[in-house]
Amino acid sequence: MMSDRRARASLARACRAIGRCQLASLHAVFVSAAGSLVVLAVLLLPVGAGFRLLPPAARLLRRLSDRSRARAAAWTGTAIVPPDPLPAPRKPGPPGRAARAVLADEGFWRDLAWAWLEPVTGGLLVAVPLALVEYGAFGALVQPFVWRRLGGGNWYAFVPVHSTATAGAALLLGLAFTAAGLLAAPAVLRLHARLGRRLLAAPRSTRLTRRIEQLTDSRGRAHDALAAELRRIERDLHDGPQARLVALGMTLDRAGRLLDVDPPAARALLRDVRSTAERALQDLRDLVHGIHPPVLADRGLGDAVRSLALDSFLDVRVEGALPGRPPAPVESAAYFAVSEALANAAKHARAREVCVSLAYGEGLLRIAVADDGRGGADPSRGTGLAGLRRRLDTFDGTLALHSPPGGPTTVTLEIPCALSSPKTSSS
Repeated sequence: MMSDRRARASLARACRAIGRCQLASLHAVFVSAAGSLVVLAVLLLPVGAGFRLLPPAARLLRRLSDRSRARAAAWTGTAIVPPDPLPAPRKPGPPGRAARAVLADEGFWRDLAWAWLEPVTGGLLVAVPLALVEYGAFGALVQPFVWRRLGGGNWYAFVPVHSTATAGAALLLGLAFTAAGLLAAPAVLRLHARLGRRLLAAPRSTRLTRRIEQLTDSRGRAHDALAAELRRIERDLHDGPQARLVALGMTLDRAGRLLDVDPPAARALLRDVRSTAERALQDLRDLVHGIHPPVLADRGLGDAVRSLALDSFLDVRVEGALPGRPPAPVESAAYFAVSEALANAAKHARAREVCVSLAYGEGLLRIAVADDGRGGADPSRGTGLAGLRRRLDTFDGTLALHSPPGGPTTVTLEIPCALSSPKTSSS
């Protein structure tokens, strides 16, 4: 039963991939037309007509390239960093200004190069599984019924079809071609996305500029978060242990004055001093636990998350394990991020069951928190997700949220880091 479901799911994925290959093939035709329009506009620049034609043609080509980037991410998971937007047209102004701004944009020239290479490379590539499926369908569905009418010169691939036996051989060969096309389609789509990424991705200078801006922004947010954390610690110390220690000192002073004149009252005050000292010690322990929980330092992230699961009143299931330990700051950020996600699931999503998945691969620590709540989470509504993003920005991490109305909600955290070996972490 399980194998049948897997086979049907695999067949459905292969059929979707064939349909996507067909869309990509048709898309290559539109890309070629848009590229030809852009070239025509460039050739008409000396006579003046190209100045008005080039900006809309370049924007049309950019829409097609943006659609290819979106499809590569949706179909194969290949993320392609888009270039900067084309310069917006300014009105009023001379007609040549917008065209000159487009010609000075590096992303425009990469789009144009992609437009001319895509039909030759990508279009032909995605046509391979389509041709296999269509030719296989001809051999399996047409040849067995029409071979008598096609005469003695009828061949299917390398099989001369002139009898019932050879028609059966053509049918089997056609099924083989069809299966080969279905099996090849997903791999061809992935290869098509990787080939397109070389030209569709933003130029290196643009990526470096964005990286510098991102690091500058994340450093500023990290400084703000550190300052806020220090203020929180100072406030907690002032309102908790410090106030109790001040009260303890005043009580000791009163007990010292009463020690000779009223020993029973002095002993009562000393008992109050003892209880006050215990409460101050507990406040300090709670404060330290909020900064860096002892279970995290002693047992690592996996056991610390399981401790959170046991403390939560939700039904929390923890799956997966890490082959080593991340650096201590990354462990702390991941721990408090999971804690915040569980709090959101209980407070905002009204969930009953939560699954926390831990994994590590390709230099990324991945944590997924999925709940069965009502969904519809929005970081702009103050649900704590913006704070989670700021916490991860410090380590160049990312947060992905999938929360359709009605649920379920999945929060996926990814933090680039290296793991230490279990032996190193245990020592």
